[in-house]
Amino acid sequence: MAAVSEKVGSIAIIAERELVLGFRLIGVEHSYIAEKDEGVKKLYELLAEKKYSLIMVSESIKPYMDIKTLRFIETSTDPVVVFIPLPGGEDLESVNALAKRVLGVDIGGQSASNSGKEAKVGAA
Repeated sequence: MAAVSEKVGSIAIIAERELVLGFRLIGVEHSYIAEKDEGVKKLYELLAEKKYSLIMVSESIKPYMDIKTLRFIETSTDPVVVFIPLPGGEDLESVNALAKRVLGVDIGGQSASNSGKEAKVGAA
């Protein structure tokens, strides 16, 4: 039987001060306050370190990323990069879209209880 290799990495957060402070309060050590172009630069640094399994980035940083970076993030599974929606934000990635992007699985089958609406990540 072949040995299964597991890579356990850390979680990192790149976001505005308010979000970072919240994640620090719950024990996320690798939390970085950065906005706009500084946030993109920090993301590149964390990707280059190759020690994170999950990098969570504020949705507000997304418009400052070039198309090449966005395409990389959409297909990346090591690390998984997820955008954190701002409170009251409208550009929330659906659970179905996230599962398809990260896991390659389409969980969006229509059912009577779903009535065509997708649950949103980060929605309260």
